[in-house]
Amino acid sequence: MNEHATTTARHLPPIAPPRTWDARLARWLVTPLKNTRIVPNHLTTLRLITGLAGAACLAEGGFTWSNIGALFIVLSNFIDHTDGELARISGKSSKLGHCYDLASDALVTVALFVSMGLGLTAQGASTFAPPVLLGTVAGFAVALIFYLRMRIESIAGKVGTRQAFAAGFETEDVLYLLPLVTLLHGVGPFVVTASIGAPLFAVWVAFDYWRIVRRTRPAQQAAELRMSR
Repeated sequence: MNEHATTTARHLPPIAPPRTWDARLARWLVTPLKNTRIVPNHLTTLRLITGLAGAACLAEGGFTWSNIGALFIVLSNFIDHTDGELARISGKSSKLGHCYDLASDALVTVALFVSMGLGLTAQGASTFAPPVLLGTVAGFAVALIFYLRMRIESIAGKVGTRQAFAAGFETEDVLYLLPLVTLLHGVGPFVVTASIGAPLFAVWVAFDYWRIVRRTRPAQQAAELRMSR
């Protein structure tokens, strides 16, 4: 590559990350709210309330409550995209709102798995360990993943926390399949799988965090040295 091409490449704008189908739908729905008094934090609160309502239904156990809870969780997962879209098109983003969004994500996800464990216990379901324990392990492993991804984002930006993307869907979109899990009486296997898979994934994210910190440390030390002179 010649010098001109190198200089041109350096000045090219960053490639925009691919947009998921639910993010596109969310933007279309919140566009009329752009110049209203509704702010992203209002939508984050709605996402939190809807998610906790879904978790409460799942904690009741039984076929009917589990399916109602799954629908609430799906709705909450979709609403989670609306606050960010509104923030982007209205310029109403804030660091506090971003932290509130991340905290709501973690709380809803932890409540989801713990409540599924409670629901299995209420039904007298049998697993290789107490269902509540399995749900708690899965929930807090996911919370750790949220925390580590937040730390990675603070160091490497959003590109550092980009999820796997295929055909307009991201990894977290698997929650849209939750109604199928409840309809097919698969809550037990789902919780067992999550109790094993989530901690393993948390270990992988922890390694990724360590790798990014190690890679950026020399640059940070050099910047601190320049400032001290």
